Amino acid sequence: MVDNFEDVVNGVKTDFNSDLYITGSNSKLLSSDINTRLRGRGIEIKVYPLSFKEYYENIGGDKQAAFNNYVLYGGMPYIATLDKEYEKVEYLKMLNETIGFKDIIEKNKIRNESLFNSLLELLCSQIGGVVSPNKIANTLKSSNYKTVDNETISNYLKYICDGFLFYKASRYDLKGKEYLKTLNKYYVCDLGLRNEKINFRQVEMTHILENVVYLELLRRNYIVDIGKNDSQEIDFVARTHNDLYYIQVCLSIENQETKKREVSAFKGLDDGYKKIVITMDNNPLIRLDDGYKMIHIYDFLLNENILKEV
Repeated sequence: MVDNFEDVVNGVKTDFNSDLYITGSNSKLLSSDINTRLRGRGIEIKVYPLSFKEYYENIGGDKQAAFNNYVLYGGMPYIATLDKEYEKVEYLKMLNETIGFKDIIEKNKIRNESLFNSLLELLCSQIGGVVSPNKIANTLKSSNYKTVDNETISNYLKYICDGFLFYKASRYDLKGKEYLKTLNKYYVCDLGLRNEKINFRQVEMTHILENVVYLELLRRNYIVDIGKNDSQEIDFVARTHNDLYYIQVCLSIENQETKKREVSAFKGLDDGYKKIVITMDNNPLIRLDDGYKMIHIYDFLLNENILKEV
């Protein structure tokens, strides 16, 4: 990248009264202050990996097989053009070693690469889990990183999120109407990158399903929080300026105890907003009480308006 390219961009905009679109994967373009250097004239447009709908429209075929491949190898556009498994794995490995790792280390001048890598692996193994800098530091201390501290972990988490490798989902107290300062959740930007990073271990559909739903909500421009409802937790509270949805994500609710547990998180929320369970169940006989709605994961992913339609 050319140094001080922002001056050239500003000059072109001034001289030609034009709209410019700037894109790239270089770590300098990941900087949060790039809009400041463009004198407040830029608008950030976040570009995510392919949604399942985009992925499926490209490869076609059996929907279940496509979904299995999507959650295993992710939605990086080039992945959809590759047929052989080893090609997909090598491509993901290359991305992890360059954009996903080297760029962030170089940009933020991280000295302890081993610690940073261990933190990344830990996040990848705990997607959708409640974590805090203190919990992470204690876990890494037990792995022979004796001098790790909360401040370092907090900084590393910020670098990872600034680099769009992970997204932080904050916990929001629905009764107290305030954000909680601790125990956030982190979701990965692409499941293929996550799976390759931990050598395709822990490919557990429960947390993977949460990650897929979270990213899809972001794509649809929702602000997404974790909801705290007294002692219960709602997976996602998704809102825009005029819509709000309470969403539980569950692999299956055919078991009565599981169904009871999932919908109990909605109790006491009598504000008129929709309460929805997203699941992989295909059983048409499953019914939810109290006006709660159930959506199959494929219907959710392939219909951008389904939250409004149910």
